[in-house]
Amino acid sequence: MSIDDVVKGKLLSKAREAARNSYSPYSLFRVGACLLCADGSMFVGCNVENSAFSSTVCAERTAFVQAVAAGKREFKAIAVVSPDSDGLCLPCGECRQVMSEFCAEDFLILSESGGETAEFSLGGLLPRSFTLKKGN
Repeated sequence: MSIDDVVKGKLLSKAREAARNSYSPYSLFRVGACLLCADGSMFVGCNVENSAFSSTVCAERTAFVQAVAAGKREFKAIAVVSPDSDGLCLPCGECRQVMSEFCAEDFLILSESGGETAEFSLGGLLPRSFTLKKGN
């Protein structure tokens, strides 16, 4: 999927800002995400931890839930960053599965490390995803 470099920069910048709002007192691992909708709107999310670890919500899912609650159903890309990581911060398996519910295999996933931006497709990170959709 082709997305302008300026838009990619905005996604990464907004994801960095969102990470500042992370509630991560247990892992001390802040994550921010910024989701680009097909209409150009953007939704941010941060991870929100809970002492019952299974109740923790990742930044990516926070952004998707906000977008879906606002009526959005078509998405182009997401940027995921962590100021606490020495490497790339990529979506976990659960987040990848949530993305596959709404996004095509060419959905763009951006991350950065050491000033370098890396790009991945959803299909590359989650090949042959599980679905109950007819025809798949």
